[in-house]
This record gives sequence, C-alpha cells and structure tokens, in this order.
Amino acid sequence: MTDFINHLIHEFELPLGNPVLVFSLILFIILLSPILLKRLNIPGIIGLIISGVVIGPHGLNILEKNSAIDLFSTIGLLYIMFIAGLELDMNEFKANRNKSLLFGFCTFIFPLAIGFPVCFYFLNYDFNASFLTASMFATHTLVAYPIVSKLGIVKNQAVAITIGGTILTDTAVLIILAVIMGNTNGNLNQEFWLRLGISLAIFSAIMFLLIPKIAKWFFRKLESEKHSHYIFVLSVVFFAAFLAEVAGVEPIIGAFVAGLALNKLIPHSSALMNRIEFIGNSLFIPFFLISVGMLVDTSVILKGPTALIVAGTLSVVALLGKWVAALITQYTLKYSKVQRQLIFGLSSAHAAATLAVILVGYKANILDENILNGTIILILITCVIASFVTEKAAKQIVIESENDKTDLVVANKLNEEHILLPIASIKKIEKLLEFSILIKDKKSPNPVSILSVVSNDKEAESNIIKTRNKLEEFVRQGSATETKVNAITTIDHNITSGVARISREIMANIIVMGWPVRSGVLDKLIGEKTESILENTDKTVFICDLVKPLVLHKRILVVVPPLAEHENGFDLWVVKIAKLAQELSIPLFLECNPATQKAVEKFSVEMKLNIKMTINIFEDWEDFLVLSRKINEDDLFVLISARKGSASYMNLLEKLPFKLGKHFPDNNKFVIYPQQFDNAYTAQRYEDLSSQPLNIGIETIQKIGKDIGSIFKGK
Repeated sequence: MTDFINHLIHEFELPLGNPVLVFSLILFIILLSPILLKRLNIPGIIGLIISGVVIGPHGLNILEKNSAIDLFSTIGLLYIMFIAGLELDMNEFKANRNKSLLFGFCTFIFPLAIGFPVCFYFLNYDFNASFLTASMFATHTLVAYPIVSKLGIVKNQAVAITIGGTILTDTAVLIILAVIMGNTNGNLNQEFWLRLGISLAIFSAIMFLLIPKIAKWFFRKLESEKHSHYIFVLSVVFFAAFLAEVAGVEPIIGAFVAGLALNKLIPHSSALMNRIEFIGNSLFIPFFLISVGMLVDTSVILKGPTALIVAGTLSVVALLGKWVAALITQYTLKYSKVQRQLIFGLSSAHAAATLAVILVGYKANILDENILNGTIILILITCVIASFVTEKAAKQIVIESENDKTDLVVANKLNEEHILLPIASIKKIEKLLEFSILIKDKKSPNPVSILSVVSNDKEAESNIIKTRNKLEEFVRQGSATETKVNAITTIDHNITSGVARISREIMANIIVMGWPVRSGVLDKLIGEKTESILENTDKTVFICDLVKPLVLHKRILVVVPPLAEHENGFDLWVVKIAKLAQELSIPLFLECNPATQKAVEKFSVEMKLNIKMTINIFEDWEDFLVLSRKINEDDLFVLISARKGSASYMNLLEKLPFKLGKHFPDNNKFVIYPQQFDNAYTAQRYEDLSSQPLNIGIETIQKIGKDIGSIFKGK
C-alpha cells in the first residue's frame, strides 16, 4: 500500500511528467475554460491563454515546456494560419475587390505609421524591434466573426470588405516578417532580395499551379475515400510550411498560402471543411493558445512598471490604429456610423497572426519579454473590446434592416425550406446528398430528407428494413457536415405517388432528383418517372446529372428561358444557384433575354448576392446548341425549364434535357423546374383529392394480373 501511495505521489510531482496525465489535464482545460467564460460573454480564446499562464512554468509550474508541447504548439500555429487562408470567401473579396483593397491598405498603413514612432521613440526599441512590433498592429483576427454570422448580417458590405482586407494586411505583414528576419541575420543585401524573389516565385508556382492540379486529380480519383481527403490536406499544409522555410520565409506563410491554394476546392459547407475546422478548433488550436500562455512570465509584470507601460502602450496604439483605419474607410466609402463600428469591431481583435509574428520575433531574440507579455495582454484586451463593439453594431444593423420587406419575405421562405431527395439508385445518392447540403440554408431547422419508396407487395416489410440499413450510411454522411439528414422509407404502389405524397406530408419545397436513365423506347425524353413526378408535384425540382466532383468546376453556366422571372419559384432557384457558386468559389454566367436580366440584377441587389455574375443576352432558342461553343469541360451547365401551362413554358423545352444528355455527356448538368404556384394554391389543389379509390383500383389490377399469371403458370 505504501508503494502505491508513493507511486501516486510521484506521478503528481510538479511539473507533471506522465504524458497521459499531461494530455488529460490539457483536454480538461480545453473543455472547461470556454464553458466557464461563455457565461461572462468573453471569447474562449482568452480563457485558454490565461489557463496557459496559470499552469505554465512561470505560474504554478504544473507543466513545463518540452518537445511534445512545442510540437503541438507548432501544429496549432500552422493550423491557425491554414484555416485563415481557407476560410477567406474569395467571391466576397472579388465582388468588393477595390473596396477591400482600400480598407486593407488603410488597416495596414495607419497602425504601422502610428506604431513605429511610438515603439522607436517612446519605448526606445531598435529599428527591427520597432518595425516588427508596429507591423503586428496591422494584423487582425476575425475573432468576432461568429457574432455577425449568428445575427445573419454576413452579407453586409462592411463585413465583406473587412474579410477581404485580411488578405492584403496579413500577407504584407508576413512578408515584412521575412524581411526583418533577413535583416537581423545581416543578409539584407542584393543577393538576399534576388534569392527571396526567385524562391518566392518558385514557391508560389508550386502552390498555386501545381498543388491545385494534384488536389483535383486526388479528389477525382479517390472521391469515395473521405478520410484520405483530410490526410491529403494536412500533408499539403505541412509540406507547404516546409517549402516556405526552404524558400527563406516563415513556415506560417506556407500554411497561409496552402489555405489560399485549396480555398476553391474545399466548399465551406462540405464534410471535409467541417472535419478540418472540428479537429483544429477542438485540439490543435486550443493546444497552441495554451502553449502561448505558458510563455508569459508573470514575474516580469510584477518586477516593475515597465511591462505594464509597454502593455498599455501596445493596447492603446493597436486600438487607435484600427479605429483610424475604420474612420478613413467610412468617410471614403460613405458608410454609416454603425458600419464603421462594425468594421472597427471585426478588425480590432488581435490573435492568430499577431501571436505568430511576436513569437517568431521573440524566439529570434528581436523582441524581449516585455513585448511578449504586453502582446498577450493586448490580445486579451482587444478580443474583449472587439466582441462587445461588434455585437452592439451588429444588433443595430439588424434593427435598421428590419424595414427591408423584400429581403425578409425571401429569407422567411428559405428559413422554412425542406429539401426532399428521392432515390432510385444507392450509387447516385452520395453526390446528390453532397449537392443538397451545399445549397441548403443553414438557418432552416428542417433536415434534408432522403426518401425511398418500396413497392406494396409481400416483401415490403423486409425491403423496408434493408433500405433503412443502407440509408443509415448517408445519415452519417450528413452529420459529418453538421447537417441533419432524415431517412424516410415508405410503402406505395409506385414511386411517383410515393414521392408526391411524402413531399406534401413533410411540406418540402425543393425536390432533388438524379438524371433519369432511358431504359426503353417507350420512355419519354426526360424519363417516365421523372415526368410523372413533375406532373404530380408543384415543388421546385432539381434534376441532376453529376458525373464528377462539384469542386472541379471553374464556372456555372445558366440558361434561362423568357418570362422565367414570372414563375413563383424564380427567387428560390436564383438564391440556390448563387449559393452554390459561393460555396464553390466560382463565377456565375447567365444566358437570358433583357427582361430576365433586369429581374435577376434587381433581385441580386435586393438580396445582396455578393457573387461574380456575368449576364449575356441569349434569345435564339431554336438554335439552342449554339451555346455548345461557350461550354467547357469544367463548366457546370444549368438549364431553367418549366412545366406545361406555366408562363415560361415552350414546346422545345421538352426536348432540351435529351439534347443535354446527348451532346454534353461529360459535363455535370442540372435541369431546374421552378415552383409554379405558391403553397396556398397547392394545398387547395390537393385538398379534396383522396388516393383511396386510386389505391383500390391499383390493388384490383395487381390482383387480376397475379391471377392471370398463376393461370399461365398452371398450364
């Protein structure tokens, strides 16, 4: 017993040495600190850093800095920079390119111009330390972004330009870091600049030309190996960090560039993106933040007023520089006072890139402990202020935008959306489910419902059990993207009546179907079952032919018939195609007549659809295949069709799906049938319709058929 107690005491000697116990402690900190501080409305990042201070060698000395801590810390730092590049919305940046560049310039140059004299003359640091510290002021981390996302004002232009400005300012600061490191080593000469220029050119060519091609090939060849996708992405991140180090710049630049290079190939709503963010935010990034806190020497702060003066000065200068940048941007772009506060709130928080710059400078002996500790205090102060300022401004914008009735009406429709996915083949469902998840409105509480209709015969019950077991895999696929997927298995006499009945029962407004297979000469051009579903439902129907991964496309080409803007489902398909373009980070090209062009442009402005959209005039529907000259292999082709009797219906629309399948077999393509009537009309239309007589008739016919068959078998 004594030996056991001695062994137990030995295991808990400080600093802790047992790797299992160390890891358990860190996991408990990662779990509890954000939960406790959430009640105080303080970002979780602050709790993790403070925890690192408490358990670190300069605090209670519970943990010591060793190789394992350093390894996880490095992984976390690279992970932060990779996600920063990966999460940048390239469509938002391109749509507001000039405004983003203006804000990026302001938020880079003003903090730098204010910070350098203060550090050089007031704090008496040398040129390298002053310039590096001042460049740190120019960075910003979007710690408060979840606030604007939660309140639904991401489409506000002030948010868009703030996100876009991150590209310029963070990249410029990281380049400055490389230059200062070269200057510190005494290598800042002509040879240094030549070597840096050539190595960066080779590095950029590898990352932006070679890596995307390899990634496309890998995702195409191993499309079903989802776990391999994540390992491949991690390999690219750390290989890019290594290449950056070889090129003469910091590894964090390589991780950031890796995020930009893979940006278009990893949609924000995809399972892969969810895995990347989940593992990073759950383990690697919190580990890094704790290790940063472990660097803080509290005794330095207590020794004298110097550290506190440095910390206070850094915090004031950092906030002042970002406030001046937001003020200049407001007056130049004629924004409102609330938008200025929103820009300031989003851009005033310092965390990821700030920590990266200061840590590199500290480890290279350019910066002292006062700057390091002052920066940690700066991060605490700016994150708290940014959170409160952003939340206040965001709520004010929400109140001001409540008068926009058009936006609210469409938003309400989307919030109530329910996507139904009828399946005919298990093999095709994976790509259709991926597409459905990409276009789904995240605010809608309704799941994506997968429907399988089982024939009403003696084997119906066993078939239901088999089908449900197969569908469970796709329910898990949806959960990987944090999207609720519901599997529905029902019995009916035929697929058409089953789909029509379930779509009304769950009040689905979008039906996503696979491309029909023509199994016989009696099938109609678009497929017998598909045609029947279109006739018996009044939902917006997406008929999809997905022959390759969606992430491989470079643009979406949409062909719209005349009078399409008068269909009830016009708003819905425009929003969904725009969302798909945003998720895939590709431009949108529309072919339509002038009237439809005006309607699309007006609706895009009202809904603030920040995508790159080009509209061309097309009216020669008799010679539809002339569009084949504009279609490339990596285009996603979308045809807006119409049901019979609708405003935009033309006879030739019936033949076009067959022509698409024949002339563009290697292209992914959609045919969209917009909703023709509103839900109230649809409910009235089916109110007095009962399927009981029809079912009795079908059962009678089936019984007669079986009796006739048994007679012939008897013979």
